[in-house]
Amino acid sequence: MKIEVYSPTIRRKEMDAVLTAMVADKIGPGDQAKFLIQIAKEKIKFDYCLALRSPAVALALALKSLNLDPGQGVIVSALSPLYYLRVIEDLGLKALYCDVHPSTCCISRESLEKALASKPAELVPGCIVLHNTLGYISDSTSLAELGIPLIEDCSQSYGTIIGDPENEGDKNLGDAVFTILGLEEKDMLTSGGGALLFSFNRRDGSVLRRLGDLPPEYGLPDMNAALAVVQFREAAKNLFKRREIARLYTQAALRTRHKRFIQGPGSQEEESQTAEYNNYAFPLILEKGAKEVKAYARRKEIIVESAFENTLIGKGLVASEQCPEAYSLSLRTVLFPLYPRLRTRDAENIAKMLQTLP
Repeated sequence: MKIEVYSPTIRRKEMDAVLTAMVADKIGPGDQAKFLIQIAKEKIKFDYCLALRSPAVALALALKSLNLDPGQGVIVSALSPLYYLRVIEDLGLKALYCDVHPSTCCISRESLEKALASKPAELVPGCIVLHNTLGYISDSTSLAELGIPLIEDCSQSYGTIIGDPENEGDKNLGDAVFTILGLEEKDMLTSGGGALLFSFNRRDGSVLRRLGDLPPEYGLPDMNAALAVVQFREAAKNLFKRREIARLYTQAALRTRHKRFIQGPGSQEEESQTAEYNNYAFPLILEKGAKEVKAYARRKEIIVESAFENTLIGKGLVASEQCPEAYSLSLRTVLFPLYPRLRTRDAENIAKMLQTLP
């Protein structure tokens, strides 16, 4: 049986929670969604939050709440998910693509300044949407100094910590005006679909409060919310399991010539704060293309995927010469199976395979 790259961490507790919500004869937005917000607030310590049906709805509401003028620019990483572009264009805005730092796969201060310097003169940037790709966090404090509003997407970075190690959620510095936590199948926490949209300070929270009377079709159904509640409660245990598997893989990968991304507040600078990666995935930046490594893993019944196939640049929506670092990473970065439900025997087999990668 092949070992897949992703597998949602759904156990008996999650299934029981969904069944309980179904038995209550209320599966649309209701009390469970309110309870989810309460549980999430204990972990993330935001000021105000909306539980929504999808990350696309969350991004659209966040962008609308900034009151951007038609045709204004929205700065996004070339490694952002595909739905970003659809939402931006549907709102009459323009995407401004930004390259990434090759060591972090995230927007850096340097890459952002280059994007701003080379943009069309008539394109006025209205905001930056920071996608914390593969769980790695951008230095949002440095980016915020440029005075452009930030929307941060921590769908893959929940559990990555910069600063206070007691804060499970993530760095929680409050640099972003709004933050999106997706709950989709391949997000760090999953409810099978949905998203939380929140703000850390009262001023920005008041903007979301004015959106509070949304149509029920925008809200997160109680079945999904019940699943997400258990995901939050089990997050610490799952993060620990991911850490144990990643430690095994890392030791094996050190014997190869391939590289890993780094998590830290600066690009190649020495870390000045506590930084801990959530091990959302186990990516390797290959010395050459991915074809040979994928074939080698397939022979051992292990699936290896291109990390950035389903991104803006991976789908050819961004010119390679516009974002050369992101383009290079899209060709050479692969993901190996890493999730809490992975059996010890399978993790050990993957580690052995990592040691002998071509």
